[in-house]
Amino acid sequence: MFTRVVERRSFTLAAGDLGLPRSTVTDAVKQLEARLGVRLLERTTRQVNPTLDGEAHYRRCLSLIADLEEAEAAFGGAKPKGLLRVDVHGTLARHFVMPRLPDFLAEYPGIELYMSEGDRLVDLIREGIDCVLRVGDLQDSDMIARRVAMLEEITCAGPAYIDRFGRPRNVDDLDGHLMVGFHSSGSGTLLPLEFTVDGAVREITLRATVSVNGAESLVAAARLGLGLIQVPRYHIEDDLKRGTLVAVLPDFPPSPTPVSLLYPRNRQLSPRVRVFIDWLTRAFART
Repeated sequence: MFTRVVERRSFTLAAGDLGLPRSTVTDAVKQLEARLGVRLLERTTRQVNPTLDGEAHYRRCLSLIADLEEAEAAFGGAKPKGLLRVDVHGTLARHFVMPRLPDFLAEYPGIELYMSEGDRLVDLIREGIDCVLRVGDLQDSDMIARRVAMLEEITCAGPAYIDRFGRPRNVDDLDGHLMVGFHSSGSGTLLPLEFTVDGAVREITLRATVSVNGAESLVAAARLGLGLIQVPRYHIEDDLKRGTLVAVLPDFPPSPTPVSLLYPRNRQLSPRVRVFIDWLTRAFART
């Protein structure tokens, strides 16, 4: 209870995570402080923060809890169980994770999975998330990143756009063309198009009359003929087959995009988090 209060900075949120009344969690932490003879938490009307003693005790508790889970799992070949919270990039969740979840849950029936969708770099500890799956080059962080895949990227446009602007033969033909702008949720900046020319990556920013910050909107705008886009091939494979999108400059591809699992550096992984990370790594390797 104490570790969850520290992570969530809230008695109410911690109690909700654990399925307990708030009063039960509050009383338990008060009894813990009384037994140790130190104040572990500073309570305000808005937030709960650990004291220096509380932070030190929290880190020892994490190690103890992980050791206990390992010890219990060792008896009778017991499999990990409990609530697992993961945050996954939306399109990856639908294309790669969800179709394979029945296999994971069949292998580990004692695990309850809560999966949220997003593409921002969440504060795992503060938000109670065990690990996240993210696309793209990662900004500096204090989390451990485990790369699980490299996604092939493709440049494409709708047939209406090709009819209007023509199909460029090389990168120099892009003068006068349009792109659908994509704003990175991490930096907020407009991402340039990338093309591999003679082994080197060349970035080009075209005029964008429409800009978006969501992957689905980006593809929808391209289908409407509003400009060139660059997305992972898996995302628009069906469009290419149906002809609603057309590949452009295939001889000058964008650089592939990494997919990474991230988890806290300073927190010992519980068995259920460890098996999920190993399973997801294998799932991507087979794809």
